[in-house]
Amino acid sequence: MSRMLAFTDATLVCPVAGESRGGVLVADDRIVATGVIEIPEGAEVIACGGAMLTPAIVDLGVFAIDVPAFHAGGIVRVGLMPDQSPVLDDPGVVQRAALIGRPGLWIHPIAAATRGLAGKDLAEMAINRDAGARAIGTGAGWIADSGLMRKVLAYAGDLGLAVIAHAEDAGITAGAVATAGETATRMGLPSAPSVAEALAIARDLMLAEDTGAALHIRQVTTAAGFDLVRAAKRRGVRVTCGITPAHLFLSDIAMSDFRTFAHLSPPLRSESDRQAARAAIADGTIDILCSGHDPHGPEEKRLPFANSASGMAGAETLLALGLGLVRDETIDLQRLFTLLAANPAKVLGVEAGTLTPGAPADLLLFDRDAPWQIDGERFHARAGNTPFDGLPVQGKVLRLFKGGTALPLPSRD
Repeated sequence: MSRMLAFTDATLVCPVAGESRGGVLVADDRIVATGVIEIPEGAEVIACGGAMLTPAIVDLGVFAIDVPAFHAGGIVRVGLMPDQSPVLDDPGVVQRAALIGRPGLWIHPIAAATRGLAGKDLAEMAINRDAGARAIGTGAGWIADSGLMRKVLAYAGDLGLAVIAHAEDAGITAGAVATAGETATRMGLPSAPSVAEALAIARDLMLAEDTGAALHIRQVTTAAGFDLVRAAKRRGVRVTCGITPAHLFLSDIAMSDFRTFAHLSPPLRSESDRQAARAAIADGTIDILCSGHDPHGPEEKRLPFANSASGMAGAETLLALGLGLVRDETIDLQRLFTLLAANPAKVLGVEAGTLTPGAPADLLLFDRDAPWQIDGERFHARAGNTPFDGLPVQGKVLRLFKGGTALPLPSRD
């Protein structure tokens, strides 16, 4: 007999169906009905009291696995970057990565495009796909050899996998830790012009257009980059792009006083680029909002800015900061969960991210108005380095379900 679960009196937000009031009926691990539902005899009833019920978050492009942090942030699926130890370029490593988080967290490995992410020899894409890889990635670096990148796109396209690319021309950014401009000059930091991003995007878009492959640019952060992506989409190029909340809410001014928590990759940009990013998420140019989860402890952050590690702990703040875009009226709730759930699932080729009947019962129940203050010292990640430390936000996870099974939530208190 099926295990039945009925969510009642919820505010439903579905990337496909929009926002409505009603319920969701789950049988075993699948959604079987939404809206006005009939509760079967023997079903477990969860009264939502008007709280938001949405697809659980699919976080595309994380560098570290922190299960409690992901659950605290409403995340039940992650696309894991190939930059691991060992690198995700071997079928045994890929298979292990795909299984270690289950049943509470499904890890979708992004296999390395080149052996060791060295940018020289193609990795075994077909074997890694069969081992569980859901995409091919260049990692945190750029493949400088255009002929090799064309092969990556062509082979991945033949395998039905998207290529997830980092967009910075390393010939320009080598050694840089900041975007060239007034802030970097005043701080005396090694910097590179933001055109490095547009150059990388332009080349990869041309190669994607030539091969017909699906290209996802993990982070686009500059006005010139967004213009290139817009134009390519109009031409029918199979391109999507993402961004983290940091590049939507912060400019390079956040690096002042040598705050290493604001040392990110790609680096924070000018205020004009930040405004261009806000416009791009509003007009649909940006497809995915991701955490960029890459936590680093004090041994890597309490260093001179130029010597510190880039990256932030982003999993636990992704939902609340995304809701900030809704409160700012930059996007609406339906669009937010398209960015957080439906689109990342689509890039990874997994069936998830909606509340439609037949979809996995990966469900997030949250209070959109619950206030709290970001405090990295109380994060559940392996480290709490966040450029948003001290910021008051709203939006708290109440319950989280993976395949219809309730997951334990770490306390924020």
